[in-house]
Amino acid sequence: MRDETVVKKMVQIATTSAPDGSRLALHQHEKDYIITVDRNDLMVSRAHESELELARLGCGHVAGHRTPTVLIGGLGMGYTLRQTLDMLGSRATVVVAELLPEIVRWNRDYLGELTNHPLRDRRVVLKVDDVANVIRQSPGVFDAILLDVDNGPHAITDVRNSQVYSRDGIQSCINSLRSKGCLAVWSAFFDAPFERRLRQEHLHVRNFRVPAHKGSRSHHCCIWLASKDRRSTEYSFVS
Repeated sequence: MRDETVVKKMVQIATTSAPDGSRLALHQHEKDYIITVDRNDLMVSRAHESELELARLGCGHVAGHRTPTVLIGGLGMGYTLRQTLDMLGSRATVVVAELLPEIVRWNRDYLGELTNHPLRDRRVVLKVDDVANVIRQSPGVFDAILLDVDNGPHAITDVRNSQVYSRDGIQSCINSLRSKGCLAVWSAFFDAPFERRLRQEHLHVRNFRVPAHKGSRSHHCCIWLASKDRRSTEYSFVS
């Protein structure tokens, strides 16, 4: 009996270049989307649980506030933005800083259906800019900063991205937060030197090991919460 199974190939949809010259590409395989950098997987649509957790953990302390202002560094595939919007009320402001205009276009043209088109939400303020610039220009503005830039403290698409995770970058983030604001940072894996830098700023710090896939037993991704206010790191949000 002939096997009628058809294996669909991964199709490349679009490409762009990062500032350091590395090549990013958007691919589709059946219902899944993959963003690669120099042919290595950077983001996969089916593995987005840790991006949701970034929002749940980072915005837990403001979920009941009337007019919170949140900054998301790195649009990615829009999962963190979607979860943030779902947690916050109608008077919230969510600023999204994305360096690459092509990532924004991919979200609008191809990826929006994955997350119910969060860029169309009137609460969203989109800035096509380096998140470090947005942070430096916004002293005392944000109730929460959610950073998912590159691959975490160890940048893989542009070494300049690591600056936001330096001591100077951490200090800028804290200066950009309100008194009870919380910094939440996503990383593909635990980074002890980065955690030491957080603690050197005399912050209350917690780290969480989270799965990339919902229900997975492998918790290799890491999310840090850091704040001057201990209580802001102790909230959690259950969807």
